[in-house]
Amino acid sequence: MPRFSVRWMVALVLILLVGGAFFYCEYLIYFPTILKCAWPKINHARGGEGIDGRPMDSAVRAMVLSDTHLLGAVGGHWFDKLRREWQMERAFQTALWLLRPEIVFILGDIFDEGKWSSPKHWEDDVRRFHRMFRHSTDTELVVLVGNHDIGFHYEMDWFKLQRFEKVFNASSTRIVTKKGVNFLLVNSVALHGDGCPICQSVEKELIKLSRDLNCSLQSSQSVSGVTDSCEGAQLYPPTPPIMLQHYPLFRVSDAGCRGLDAAPPQERHLLFREKYDVLSKEASQRLLQWFKPRLILSGHTHSGCEVLHDNKYPEISVPSFSWRNRNNPSFIMASVSPGSFALSKCFLPEESTVIGVYCSAGACMLLLFLAHCLWMKGLLQCLSLCLLGKHKYL
Repeated sequence: MPRFSVRWMVALVLILLVGGAFFYCEYLIYFPTILKCAWPKINHARGGEGIDGRPMDSAVRAMVLSDTHLLGAVGGHWFDKLRREWQMERAFQTALWLLRPEIVFILGDIFDEGKWSSPKHWEDDVRRFHRMFRHSTDTELVVLVGNHDIGFHYEMDWFKLQRFEKVFNASSTRIVTKKGVNFLLVNSVALHGDGCPICQSVEKELIKLSRDLNCSLQSSQSVSGVTDSCEGAQLYPPTPPIMLQHYPLFRVSDAGCRGLDAAPPQERHLLFREKYDVLSKEASQRLLQWFKPRLILSGHTHSGCEVLHDNKYPEISVPSFSWRNRNNPSFIMASVSPGSFALSKCFLPEESTVIGVYCSAGACMLLLFLAHCLWMKGLLQCLSLCLLGKHKYL
């Protein structure tokens, strides 16, 4: 075989190897991984048809993720920013295309440096967020506020909160209703309980929402309709809400958490700090008493956990969606009807798997290159011996 043909063949194999590894790791890997996920089915025995007799296929398909932490201009290295944001963009866009959720919730800490971003850096972070999490009009995107978006309690102010609410065109504490299901969004950063102006405003709004929901339940159970004490209340579908917030309700630690996405064993027994890692006991009890939620979904810890509060209020901590915070990101898939719900977890590709593929491709390239060099060296020696033999014979 001519020498140049061998070189071109080796070059072609190397190009295919590099291109194949890149295409698989950056595009293709998300499809088989997310294709394993499926929307959970609601059990009829648990009230899958709801209080209004709606069939199971009318359940809301909700995708819940948390802690995207888009890196900012101060602490974000350009390659780290590029790598993590590309992973989240491809994962989110692939999930939208394959799963087609009706509504997506992001449980806070959208940005990593929102608490101190300058106006220019804030605009850049927002622009990148809208590019990464673009979606069609068939999907509603609902974003909650986290401590990295407006700062911890001692850092937050009206400017940061209103800047966040303006970008996402909604109050950070409100009820979103879809197909008869009430989703209660709580600004948990403001539940510090010390009477700060933002805390007072948020608690006032929560008390109003609690009254509205209780009046809605009363109106559905009363023949005469709304009572005098509920005069002027806004009525919602008469079902207990699904409560979503950034901070988890109070728990001592993650010692009871299990599963592939739980905190590492060496970290599970670390005690949580109230008002920093979790809400305070008082704030947690107030929320449970005010709303009696049938499910709580929270973020902040970057790890998964299931907790049952007061033996009747289940809470799911949703892990981080970013490779920067964990090797195996995931999100929750929820099928929710007015009378029941079902949850399943969808894991994304592991970063270690992608690194392993690239390392394997690199090793194959090196072996191929060395084999080519050795083969060419042997071929040249053979040709030189043949030519030398012919010369002596002549």
